[in-house]
Amino acid sequence: MAKIALFGANGTIGSRVLREALDRGHHVTAAVRNPSKITEQHPNLTVTTGDVLDPASVTAVAEGQDVVVSAVGGGDGPGHIATIAPAAKSLVAGVRPLGGSAPRLIAVGGAGSLRTPDGKQVWDAEGLPEFLLQIMHAHGDALDFYRSVDDVRWTCLSPAGQIAPGERTGTYRTALDDLVTDADGISRISAEDYAVALVDEIEKANHIGERFTVGA
Repeated sequence: MAKIALFGANGTIGSRVLREALDRGHHVTAAVRNPSKITEQHPNLTVTTGDVLDPASVTAVAEGQDVVVSAVGGGDGPGHIATIAPAAKSLVAGVRPLGGSAPRLIAVGGAGSLRTPDGKQVWDAEGLPEFLLQIMHAHGDALDFYRSVDDVRWTCLSPAGQIAPGERTGTYRTALDDLVTDADGISRISAEDYAVALVDEIEKANHIGERFTVGA
């Protein structure tokens, strides 16, 4: 079983990654600014104080872990958008000093930079609200940074075009930089199945050094 450090464990995606990992028998250290916000109790769960924007804090949390997962996103309000790209840089800076014993890094990404069937990118669609565009481009900046890193084993997992709490089916389809759509051209995934895919990546390590995406 893997030892996983999880930043953003109290968010929509992070909480589902936490539950999926624990259900599979992994050991999870949930690193949050306010540990009292984690009400989950499990023998394989440790809750600790951690700041994803502080490389020293990331190093302290990451030491001795097999994988560091960042479920930090920008969906919780305008103030969070500005943390997406800096969090990516802080995570890498925090993992890097651990050298040969450094854990893998898996980050929750965005769908905006994925290619659509017409050859454009999701963020090129007309009528997208400015707030959503800001989140998409912030995730795009974070992905560009990850792609410049060659001394940390990173993976970025982009969701489908639509992601929301729903049913855990345990099934999904994958692609690299192309939006995964169904027969009707709709791209969607439940937050539960996204968590399945992320924990599968923890276990199988199929996408080290690259971004991939999932859809129903």
